[in-house]
Amino acid sequence: MQIKPPIANSRPSVGGKSISVLLVDDSAVVRGLVSRWLGAEPGIEVIAKAIDGVQGVKLAEQYKPDIIVLDIEMPRMDGLTALPQILKGSPKSKVIMASTLTHRNADITLRALSQGASDYTPKPETGKLAGAEEFRINLIGKIRALGQTVVFKARAVPRAPIAQIVAKRPAVFAKPQAIFVGSSTGGPQALRDLMSIIGSRVNLPIFITQHMPKTFTAVLAEHLSKSAKKLVVEGRDGMPVKPGGVYLAPGDYHMFVRKSGMGVVIGLDQKPPENYCRPSVNPMFRSAVSVYGNSALAVMLTGMGQDGLSGTQEMYDAGSMVIAQDEASSVVWGMPGAIAKAGLAHEILPMAKIGPKILQIVQRK
Repeated sequence: MQIKPPIANSRPSVGGKSISVLLVDDSAVVRGLVSRWLGAEPGIEVIAKAIDGVQGVKLAEQYKPDIIVLDIEMPRMDGLTALPQILKGSPKSKVIMASTLTHRNADITLRALSQGASDYTPKPETGKLAGAEEFRINLIGKIRALGQTVVFKARAVPRAPIAQIVAKRPAVFAKPQAIFVGSSTGGPQALRDLMSIIGSRVNLPIFITQHMPKTFTAVLAEHLSKSAKKLVVEGRDGMPVKPGGVYLAPGDYHMFVRKSGMGVVIGLDQKPPENYCRPSVNPMFRSAVSVYGNSALAVMLTGMGQDGLSGTQEMYDAGSMVIAQDEASSVVWGMPGAIAKAGLAHEILPMAKIGPKILQIVQRK
């Protein structure tokens, strides 16, 4: 389970401009409550509310908001149907899909992410919204993270200088025996792109931690299996690691690897969240060092926050190669950006080049 930190109001706006939001939801209760939540947040402004997808398409084109919170289940036109029309009318808007935690809605949400939505947030049933603090915190955090990227680009707000220090390389890296991948916001599509390139062409075990709740990780494994052209499974405690196996951390559990009498196995636990996340990338990356030493390859994809930074430091110190996604191709350059700024990335690459680079590394003689 991903648990976001309390929202800080130290940056109420970006360049003096508020983040504009359009709410699209057929429930008056949801529209009213979320509107009040956002209205109480400095630097966020709800500029319009729509009762269904039809109205959402019209208001998106009219107002061109920075962020659109789009419900999945609505009469007349549902969220998945409305999404491409919304993006056509307001192509610079970032869309956050909102859905209840069902297998069907998780599948629809992941399809929406593959069709241009930037992120998603699980929401409770309408009757449980009043006390849904986790939903409020998650939603506001995502609006701020995505909204700032839109405002920076659209209004040409100058950024503080970013020190993208490419890490010094050892003369020769050990040939990887396993690949460890971390991701969050924007991760599902990035993972699908990555697995479509390396999934069927790499015979090393691949371990993935993506910040998602448990219903969503099960569906994500199904989607990644199609991209990889082989089975991607949620890790189970004690599951033997096999060559070419692809293992996804299940929602609400940290996943790691450990040695056993039979070789390497998956481990799961529900220790406290790290960086407000469970699953967290850090436990997985730390375990990579204890099992594989310098023969593990670390890959950090798009994501909000800096989860995985301390784990990457341990992999870097052990002599592992580290690849980070670049800012231009990231939905949010938080997790890979933290690694780049710390000088821990040996390669900072656009998403399209990460898969080919991995193939080059693992296939070298």
